[in-house]
Amino acid sequence: MSDDSTAGRAFRIEFSTRFGTMWAMSGASVLEGRIAGYLLLDSSGGVTAAELTESLGISAGTVSTATRRLVDSGFVRRVRRPGTRADRFIMDEDVWAGFLEREYAYLRAQRSLAASALERVAPGTDAHARVTNMHDYMSWLIDDVDLAAAWEEHKAALTQARSPRARRAGRAPQAD
Repeated sequence: MSDDSTAGRAFRIEFSTRFGTMWAMSGASVLEGRIAGYLLLDSSGGVTAAELTESLGISAGTVSTATRRLVDSGFVRRVRRPGTRADRFIMDEDVWAGFLEREYAYLRAQRSLAASALERVAPGTDAHARVTNMHDYMSWLIDDVDLAAAWEEHKAALTQARSPRARRAGRAPQAD
């Protein structure tokens, strides 16, 4: 976000707080979510840990732990500008495509776990039925629901619709 005005900073803090609350709905840390929300609005080329500490009013240790988790999960990257010593944290433009890649890795691991359990759980039992459903559900998501391809197709359609030509024709989509 390039708006360094008081109103711009206030919006960024309010947005990151709301983003953190929603992030926590998935079982993750509110503070990780606040940092992710803050970085989502950053247009400066990255934010240092010290800047996150000051802007969000959270401890350096919390920032260190939360950014490590965000980097490990692929939501955030750690970069260093040439000639500087401070790491900066940035979020890729299409962090959501990376999210889908990580979700599919998780689904493949779950399907493999279910397959190994099916070799050991007695057929005809409630446990076998549950693990079979687990395996089938993961397989369906992996094999039949290609969200990554659908997302790429959707992005291409939006890019086309948002082109100057589409805007002149009055066909550009509006944000919700």
